[in-house]
Amino acid sequence: MRDAKAKKHFHERMFHGFDFDNTMLRIGSMNMLLHGVENPDVRYRDSLGQEHGGEEEKYTLVLANPPFAGSLDYENCAKDLQQIVKTKKTELLFLALFLRLLKPGGRAAIIVPDGVLFGSSKAHKELRKILVEDQKLDAVVSLPGGVFKPYAGVSTAILFFTKTNSGGTDHVWFYDVDADGWSLDDKRTQLLSDDKVGPAPATALTAAEHEKNNLPDIAARWKQRDGAERQRARTEQSFCVPKADIAAQGYDLSLNRYKEVVHDVIDHRPPGDILKELAKIEEEIQKGMKELGGLVT
Repeated sequence: MRDAKAKKHFHERMFHGFDFDNTMLRIGSMNMLLHGVENPDVRYRDSLGQEHGGEEEKYTLVLANPPFAGSLDYENCAKDLQQIVKTKKTELLFLALFLRLLKPGGRAAIIVPDGVLFGSSKAHKELRKILVEDQKLDAVVSLPGGVFKPYAGVSTAILFFTKTNSGGTDHVWFYDVDADGWSLDDKRTQLLSDDKVGPAPATALTAAEHEKNNLPDIAARWKQRDGAERQRARTEQSFCVPKADIAAQGYDLSLNRYKEVVHDVIDHRPPGDILKELAKIEEEIQKGMKELGGLVT
């Protein structure tokens, strides 16, 4: 009991007068500044719980890694988001939010958990249909399971889309990322030298090095998604899928739904030949046993 009281007293002293929200805003502003944004506008607000009339169709670009696997009560969620898709799941509500904030012609790249791609609930299907039919879904980039370790091991993907409010999806480009230049365990160890990591390495990668860092290949093939990538077979690491195929699959956006796996052809011997060979071996064994018997008698 004394230990519990001492611990509680320690935390009370440690956080006394500590303004957590303002500190996080300052850290966010500093992070933006260190990445070249000289006048960051970072605000503290409940993004899903407040109406967005003042910011509707305000932005031309959204890059986001929103929280996963959360839920809100309907009464705590902004009503304008529920008008897009009625759900309690935060990963779907954030997608609805970004659609609300983007101007027509605005683009987005959003990291989502894999469940968003194939979830079977009505809300999941409706939101995916909106992206494919009402907007322009450009690409789905599937990420390996360890990219967010040691903080999270959930499998994720990046959705690239353009807000049009009038459709425009023709083909959707898929890329299956195997490696990002770092190990996929909790240590996240750099696998290549500094000049060979990142999406634009200073030194060109060999085929073996590509297996450890797919990012340069993603950047190069992204530019060809409306050209040469259309001809790639679905057995490749990247390929395009027509909208009609996606609609036929109930707007499932999981890469494995469309990727084709090539199995090695194995030439099996006919069972009869194997049985004949076993019979011949058995005959030789029996003959040898008789010969041995004759030597010991």
